[in-house]
Amino acid sequence: MTRFALTVEFDGRPYMGWQRQHHGPSVQAAIERAAHAITGEEIAVHAAGRTDAGVHGLGMRAHLDLTRPFTPFRLMEALNAKLRPDPIAILDCEIVPDDWHARFSCIGRHYEFRIVTRRAPLTVERGLAWRIPAPLDVAAMADGAARLVGRHDFTTFRSAHCQADSPLRTLDRLDVVAEGDRISVFASARSFLHHQVRSMVGCLALVGEGKWTPEDITAALEARDRTALGFNAPPDGLYFLRADYP
Repeated sequence: MTRFALTVEFDGRPYMGWQRQHHGPSVQAAIERAAHAITGEEIAVHAAGRTDAGVHGLGMRAHLDLTRPFTPFRLMEALNAKLRPDPIAILDCEIVPDDWHARFSCIGRHYEFRIVTRRAPLTVERGLAWRIPAPLDVAAMADGAARLVGRHDFTTFRSAHCQADSPLRTLDRLDVVAEGDRISVFASARSFLHHQVRSMVGCLALVGEGKWTPEDITAALEARDRTALGFNAPPDGLYFLRADYP
């Protein structure tokens, strides 16, 4: 048995998310079908994160175990051939130790949320960014974001369906970067709660619009109550960038 680590890029628009679902297509199921078509084996693919419906991946890390011999390059090429025309690509493949796990060995996860501030509808980027039809106060958003960095109880920014044992998380980075009408929010942590990034970005957008102050971000955090959440951003602009390992 050989364990292969994959780096996966995907457009999340056609999928119910990464995780296999009974009620719709998923990225995991598509890769598992491709692997089965190549090997005839029933294979489970494990990932560093479980993205929601509509969320995209630029460098998702995953792994699978095969009994048949493959070189990493041959496996990558075979998977990409079987995945067509699905908007999923295996960017890299390597052999890793048997105890390496895409999820449990991961020590850092990085996301980007893309916002476009323009009145005109998105065309080429429809579903790939969140359009807000007015300029945002980026400095105020950055002030609000800084208040969330560190170790906190993120209950307010946690989905009611989150299955994590604890709402405590350490947010290592939450940066707001603007260039023209484009704003990116970069978030980094060892792990995130369900909907945490989207919830934080939604509230930061309220700050940017002048509907909230940065102090309202602090108040929402300290409330430790989901009903104190201002807004949950849509999945369109969220990208899983990469995962870190020892």
